Amino acid sequence: MPEYLSTTIAYIQNELRKVIVGQDGPIEQMLVALLAEGHALIEGVPGTAKTLTVKTLARIVNAGFGRIQFTPDLMPSDITGTNVFNMGSSSFSLRRGPIFTDLLLADEINRTPPKTQAALLEAMEERQVTIDGELYPLSPMFTVLATENPIEYEGTYPLPEAQLDRFLLKILLPYPSADEEHQVVARWDAGFNARRLDQVDVRPLGDGDAISRCRAEVRAMRVEPGVQRYIVDVVRRTRDHPAAHYGASPRAAVALLLCAKALSAIRGRDFSTPDDVRDIARPVLRHRLTLRAEAELDGATPDSVITDILQSAEVPR
Repeated sequence: MPEYLSTTIAYIQNELRKVIVGQDGPIEQMLVALLAEGHALIEGVPGTAKTLTVKTLARIVNAGFGRIQFTPDLMPSDITGTNVFNMGSSSFSLRRGPIFTDLLLADEINRTPPKTQAALLEAMEERQVTIDGELYPLSPMFTVLATENPIEYEGTYPLPEAQLDRFLLKILLPYPSADEEHQVVARWDAGFNARRLDQVDVRPLGDGDAISRCRAEVRAMRVEPGVQRYIVDVVRRTRDHPAAHYGASPRAAVALLLCAKALSAIRGRDFSTPDDVRDIARPVLRHRLTLRAEAELDGATPDSVITDILQSAEVPR
């Protein structure tokens, strides 16, 4: 493992811990998305530091940060921007939308209609947007971290499968443990204020190209053929599982490969193991499975199906 990559990842994790208590698993998965050049859907109840985590991460990695609060009346042009006529010059000029940034927090993405949700599709897949027939490239670091509330579905619009598949990971943000919640309260009592993040001693990375260099190192890693076959076997089993109506696509197999490489890099190795695949399989696959209605009535969940598959798939030696 190149020293630069491991040092950079350790630095980001240490700086995040100055602000975020616990949530080691979700934070690790967000770093996986960042290093694997993918997007993440973050699901958690209000008040579990989703926004704070993304804002802090953007600050540490020297990235531009944008936030869109999705609402039922949001229009696609509110995301991408639009051409505005300038009376003085008698010409149109582009007024860029919040999508022109590095890290984009799409807050409560399921609160806006499908037409507006679809405005993100081209940007997420191609890292470009089309406005009045003109193509505009986005930042090379462009990453969407979208949130949704799992307990409030009134007035929401479920994300279409085509858009869900654009997310590399679906990250579940749980409640903190009792000890972690006590640490949160103690920090606030000692003067910490999440609304004044600029007053917290969070130091950005000194190298503005740190993430680009780390991504290049992750891309250069290679996965043994045995682990590649294991990835394909796990994904193909999602299509044959009796509880699954639709399984994961070949895109999911590629996503599992990329995420396993990024996870092994975070863990300080330049090679991926079956354990890396197993540990990241649920976030990669849970939003790509559609279960049969009768299976859901029997209590099956995407995570339980993936767990069953991981227990039955033959692990390479």
